[in-house]
Amino acid sequence: MAYQSIENYGIIGNMHTTALVGLGGSIDWFCFPRHDSPSVFAALLDAEKGGHFKIAPCVDGVTHKQLYWPETNVLVTRFLASCGVGEIIDFMPVGMPVNQQGYHWLVRQVRVVRCKMKFRLECYPAFNYARDRHETILSSTGACFKSPSLSLGLVTDVPLKQDECGVFTEFTLESGQTAVFVLQETDQDGGCSLPLRHQEAMQLFDDTVAYWRRWIGKCTYEGRWRETVERSALALKLLTYEPTGAIIAAPTCSLPEMIGGSRNWDYRYTWIRDASFTVYALLRIGFTEEAAQFMRFLENRCQELDSDDPLQIMYGIDGYHNLDEEILDHLEGYKGSYPVRIGNGAYKQLQLDIYGELMDSVYLFNKYGTPISYDLWRSLRRLLNWVCDNWQRQDEGIWETRGGRKDYIYSNLMCWVALDRGLRLAQKRSFPADHQRWLTERDRIYEEIMTKGWSEERQAFVQYYGSTSLDASNLIMPLVFFMSPTDPRMLKTLDAINSPPEVGGLVSDSLVYRYNPEEAPDGLSGTEGTFNLCTFWLVEALTRAGKVDTKRLERARLIFEQMLSYANHLGLYAEETGSSGEALGNFPQAFTHVSLISAAWNLNRAIEHNL
Repeated sequence: MAYQSIENYGIIGNMHTTALVGLGGSIDWFCFPRHDSPSVFAALLDAEKGGHFKIAPCVDGVTHKQLYWPETNVLVTRFLASCGVGEIIDFMPVGMPVNQQGYHWLVRQVRVVRCKMKFRLECYPAFNYARDRHETILSSTGACFKSPSLSLGLVTDVPLKQDECGVFTEFTLESGQTAVFVLQETDQDGGCSLPLRHQEAMQLFDDTVAYWRRWIGKCTYEGRWRETVERSALALKLLTYEPTGAIIAAPTCSLPEMIGGSRNWDYRYTWIRDASFTVYALLRIGFTEEAAQFMRFLENRCQELDSDDPLQIMYGIDGYHNLDEEILDHLEGYKGSYPVRIGNGAYKQLQLDIYGELMDSVYLFNKYGTPISYDLWRSLRRLLNWVCDNWQRQDEGIWETRGGRKDYIYSNLMCWVALDRGLRLAQKRSFPADHQRWLTERDRIYEEIMTKGWSEERQAFVQYYGSTSLDASNLIMPLVFFMSPTDPRMLKTLDAINSPPEVGGLVSDSLVYRYNPEEAPDGLSGTEGTFNLCTFWLVEALTRAGKVDTKRLERARLIFEQMLSYANHLGLYAEETGSSGEALGNFPQAFTHVSLISAAWNLNRAIEHNL
């Protein structure tokens, strides 16, 4: 197998795990039974060893298309050829109780809608990141794959053949005919359900479609780009872990930020920062239940801390703390991008900004969702006192650099946000708080950023104290109400960032780099693409400045529209965009879709006000 481009994938899931389905009909990434479980199919990370589940036509000259069934996460992969038209409908049933038919199943319905078509199926699992061998057992109801830690069954009434990797078969369907394949967990004896009858398969499909349409029907957004916003919301829902309310940063690990490079990380965990921004975006468009679920996850993390402990920057999806990083030497990495990492050593880093994102999301949830409890407030109050004691420390910053700690402006900015939102929340709810101490420290942070963070030489806010390098994270200053979007310093910073890299800026054809690693070394080798989150932050900063300058508002709208053209064929984004417009980094990326929703909401409102 050759590697598919990262942007050639769609995603399906059930709020426990996800699978990536390529345009060619191959599932090349699937962890089971949870987002952070070892992979069963990982051809994304090693096309030869990683394992895949492919169903594709046995003909040449095929045109491939993908679409989502309207308003759902049910994926249709369509094949058009001179011999006919066929398609695969991929989904994971959702919304049913444990042990009911369909629970934790992956369903692939293959059908022909015109003429006839011959297909080849290959189901080649590679358990535990291709480290565990498995036994394949054929039966009258399909096949069972037994490994030391997990057994899966492929249930079908299509006869299968066995080889050293798993099972394969070829079958032909005529117009109107359907073949159904179900991947499900089995016990060690290999017991599976019986193959689905057509009516049963259609009932699972109908129930899954109905679930997603009920869910997206709660969306309150009715502005421009509504379908784009709803697709982002549907993608974010897939990245939740239903049992705990945790929200993962992305469903994949070690997809590279540069092809052949080493910036390859595991994102299948819950970052306090990312998930807090996600709560903000979901609240904006009416999904208060998801915000409440994540608030419970946060409350549990806060209450389990000892009296003097800070929060970790990230946790496992059920709250576990140890995310030790490991390199999988036996996998070559996506298109040779080595090393392949699982776990994430950054969990040990100090990143002071997380308290700002946390408190901002709590403040908004208390305002637009449900008033928070006193017990949660007690935990937050202790964390805010910790911020007062520690905000002047150097840290690794939002971008998780590995070149040593610095006085990052973004970190201090978000410490200001933490104390500011704490003060507002305490006043709003009349909670007991050390008001004077928080106010004093909040004002000290403000003065320090304005004096040490501003560079007269660059006429802009810079990355860290003493630096002359720009950082796109400073675009968030007006977004968190640290300063006016039309403050002269903010406008100069905006203009400096929104200029080409060759003159010291960070913007290339509307796409925004996080920072310039040549000017500000980050302890890592190689380069990276433009950072999609930062592009949407630029849109929002320009939008807010556009309230008094319509040219900036027009620029914001143009950049937003251009950025939409960099989504893949399904409206999904990875973490970064490469020089040729290709997707880079883990995919799909929650942070990107969160910032898209926020930018769309604010841009649409600004346009309406200017009509």
